Amino acid sequence: MTILLTTLNARYTHASLGLRYLLANMGEWQEQTKIQEFVIGAKTTEIVERILQHHPKIVGFGIYIWNVEETNKVVGMLKRVAPHVTVVLGGPEVSYETNEQDIVKQADYVITGWGDVTFPKLCSEILNGPKPIMKVHAGHQPPLADIKLPYSLYSDDDIKNRTIYVEASRGCPFKCEFCLSALDKTAWPFNIDAFLAEMESLHQRGARLFKFVDRTFNLNIKTSLKIMQFFLDKLAANPDDPVYAHFELVPDHLPDALKEGISKFPPGALQFEIGIQSFNPEVQTLVSRKQDNQKAADNIRWLCDHSTAHMHVDLIAGLPGETVESFAAGFNKLWALGPHEIQFGILKRLRGTPIIRHTEPFGMVFDPHPPYTILANQHIDFPTMQRLVRFARYWDLVANSGRFTNTLPVLLGDTPFEHFMAFADWLYANTDATHRIALDRLAAMVQKWLVQRGMDAHEATALVASDVATGKKHTHDTPKAAAPQRQVRHLAA
Repeated sequence: MTILLTTLNARYTHASLGLRYLLANMGEWQEQTKIQEFVIGAKTTEIVERILQHHPKIVGFGIYIWNVEETNKVVGMLKRVAPHVTVVLGGPEVSYETNEQDIVKQADYVITGWGDVTFPKLCSEILNGPKPIMKVHAGHQPPLADIKLPYSLYSDDDIKNRTIYVEASRGCPFKCEFCLSALDKTAWPFNIDAFLAEMESLHQRGARLFKFVDRTFNLNIKTSLKIMQFFLDKLAANPDDPVYAHFELVPDHLPDALKEGISKFPPGALQFEIGIQSFNPEVQTLVSRKQDNQKAADNIRWLCDHSTAHMHVDLIAGLPGETVESFAAGFNKLWALGPHEIQFGILKRLRGTPIIRHTEPFGMVFDPHPPYTILANQHIDFPTMQRLVRFARYWDLVANSGRFTNTLPVLLGDTPFEHFMAFADWLYANTDATHRIALDRLAAMVQKWLVQRGMDAHEATALVASDVATGKKHTHDTPKAAAPQRQVRHLAA
């Protein structure tokens, strides 16, 4: 074995699609290339030891915002104990502001951008000579038809135990400045027939959980309908062995043909991730986000009322021009639409994103260490930003966890953001913790808060107990059918 492809995934259940693309396109080097994945939190010495057990000449690391610090330690140790091993880095985290990074200084080579054809070419030059003089190599973007699809490289164990990531397209036509996809020129589709043939093969091998990483699944409605019909056909043929699919939707583009297709899916078969990010038109203009807010709101409401899809909708706090008050108004508006989950995100300054142009005008201060979270800006000082961070964490524990189905509407009342912020401030003051709060302790604190806010003690006890006893998933208003086990597993991942 000559070449090892590796990365540190956030969880074991995450199988790296990027590494499998590289392996599928290694050409003459494929037989001498192997994938070995690790999980963040593993001991550096153990990772290095396991890498060296393969006696590789080249190790290619996939570098992302969540693993760069730990991978930096791995690369540093690997180069100390085995300096003869050539280290090649790739991935979004090292594709921008490349020369500033310590991990780049320790590595031998870096590929920025697309690596599908550039990585095997670089390996040939390293192994056959002449060795490249330049450390940084700009990845060549080939036509998608020239890229071999990687789905046969998911193992039987991957299919059985891990999330299967797939993509029908790459890139994004939108220019939202907080997102790396803002640097793309457009979205490029893979050949839909070739792609669906690969999905058929995965399904025949037992894959039932498909997570699409496309930024804009519903950009091309004809393609979207073909993909959805593929899953509908599987559901019709095997109702007792259903598939589950996750898509990211553009919120203001939901024509009737797509609605009709979505309405055919049974409960537990479909999840949509929708990025609203902000309902503030001035903020949207500042970050170059084009969105029809009324259409987006109407579509989310329709999806919640007329489909069985699980709805996961994103908001971002800390965007330039967004005050706490305007964010709260957007949060309350989104809550009223009825999504199952509101993902409360805190702005991050991803390397290479145009959001940096607002740093000085809006006094934006970011943590210099991954994940580069905003610490303060012109409108939100540091202590207030930390309150928002705690809000987000407690929201996951109480609301998004689905553990307080009956209690949550009472807790939130008619001003959800303001009421939950008051609860979050009180909870932190009385626990001094944002993590590792056991369910029984959390339930006791929720109950205590309700009593302090004027609720009868017996009623509060009965209300919270009804949630703890049932453990139902939160559906915001009317509970829908319970999710199948593979959906529960997917949501947990």
